[in-house]
Amino acid sequence: MAPAKKRNVSSGKSTEQGVKTAKIDLNSTVERILESRKNANDVFDIFEFLQSEKEKDVVSAVNACSKLFCTLLERKELFVGKLPGEEEALIGEHSAEDKYRMFMRHRYNSCVEMLLEHLSHELHDVKESALCCLIKFATAEGQHPLEDLDWSEHYSFPREMIQAVVDKLLSKTTDNALLISRFQEFLEMEDLRYYVMSSVRDHVGKVMDKNKGAVLPVYQNNVFLLMSNINMPSKESELTNFMVKQEAKHEDWKAAKLNEHKRVFERMWLGFLKYKLPGSMYKKVLVILHDSILPYMSKPTLMIDFLTAAYDVGGAISLLALNGLFVLIHQHNLDYPDFYKKLYNLLEPSVFHVKYRARFFHLANIFLSSSHLPVYLVAAFAKRLARLALTAPPTALLIVLPFIYNLIRRHPSCRVLIHRPSTEDVTEPLEDPYVMDEEDPAQCCALESSLWEIKTLQKHYHPDVAKAAMLINTPLSQQEDDIDEVLETTAFELMERDLKQSEIKNVPLEFERATQLLKGGGDVLGQHFCLV
Repeated sequence: MAPAKKRNVSSGKSTEQGVKTAKIDLNSTVERILESRKNANDVFDIFEFLQSEKEKDVVSAVNACSKLFCTLLERKELFVGKLPGEEEALIGEHSAEDKYRMFMRHRYNSCVEMLLEHLSHELHDVKESALCCLIKFATAEGQHPLEDLDWSEHYSFPREMIQAVVDKLLSKTTDNALLISRFQEFLEMEDLRYYVMSSVRDHVGKVMDKNKGAVLPVYQNNVFLLMSNINMPSKESELTNFMVKQEAKHEDWKAAKLNEHKRVFERMWLGFLKYKLPGSMYKKVLVILHDSILPYMSKPTLMIDFLTAAYDVGGAISLLALNGLFVLIHQHNLDYPDFYKKLYNLLEPSVFHVKYRARFFHLANIFLSSSHLPVYLVAAFAKRLARLALTAPPTALLIVLPFIYNLIRRHPSCRVLIHRPSTEDVTEPLEDPYVMDEEDPAQCCALESSLWEIKTLQKHYHPDVAKAAMLINTPLSQQEDDIDEVLETTAFELMERDLKQSEIKNVPLEFERATQLLKGGGDVLGQHFCLV
């Protein structure tokens, strides 16, 4: 094989002219290579630009490589089968045709390696162009395989290249958020998504086992970004967009079956979540778990261990775990021992200040909506909320008070908390029997206490809170309050409402203007009164 030619490129008068000249040269180089095989060595000229330090030169070279090798794949001018080494190809008894195909196949492999390296380039435009080029290569390889197999029995898909791309995206040292978001566009192809999910599962297992399960924040964040960008189909009929079509045996292909997608999706997430995660990662996973992960798993109950462990962590993570547990309890009959005891202990002053407050109270309202709950349990929740209300902000109080009223409406036996006649004639203050620090709602003595905290809130500085607290002085209506309307209320909205000036209404006056005392308005006053 002829040695690589050295390119003699004269420098232009300006950078812009140089880039323009390089682009023209690369395009003409590609045309020469495709026109005649005697120009095959010109491919090294393209590789020189591909390894340049200038961004525009590299991007132009990537585009040139894309055009060149996609055309060669379509023409089937790359060697198919087990590729001999370059020296073996020259020494062996091969035809000129085979030697050319082997040479271009080696150049193609070199190009793929350089493009994979460019996925770690410091410039985003270079990484993006390399990624798009690799996906084009994968598409062309899928349609014109480079493996010598009986394709009537096997399925054609460039798994090795996709695995290599995934390995580069899931860097342990570089945050690839932008590149992964660009890669999301390609995940809309059903077969590509299927094999990416398989690749992610294998890669996570290898990396995390090699590091003995230690937390790798950058790597795990890249993995989460890639997995969370996967949009799963909900119906078999939605599987229509494929990168590679398998012709007659397409229907039997695993990548064309929804159940197989769910199975791989499930294994991918379980493989990721079985390792220790950074603290912030738990929150990110739990936020999307109930609507983006559980519905697309073949066996959602396999998430029980992860959710129960997260629920036992405490704080905001426990609040977020409620969503997933709600799905498993209501849809998959999960039996969680001491669930209400744990929910009771989540009621702390901090619950009014976290950004997941609305979600927590929405779910708590659903969990406490059953009329079959024991009275002591409902009374414990009502009393604990009332005690926490003494130090809660107005926005939280407008949620808590209707919440307590709804609990009393659902369980009339709890009305004893509103009024205790036995304490009316007592002049000295009594000690509240309720034990705030007791973790077990059955032992906190809530039924022996009263909701005196709500009476106290009737003197609250905010008029809306005082008005809501006054409702306890009158018999509660049968219809429950809709707390969903106030869950998202913010302090800013309350302030805007208070500062908004109400329209001044006209004061009603006599329609006939009086001209003298006791005169006017039909002289009615003059008929009955007189001045002495």
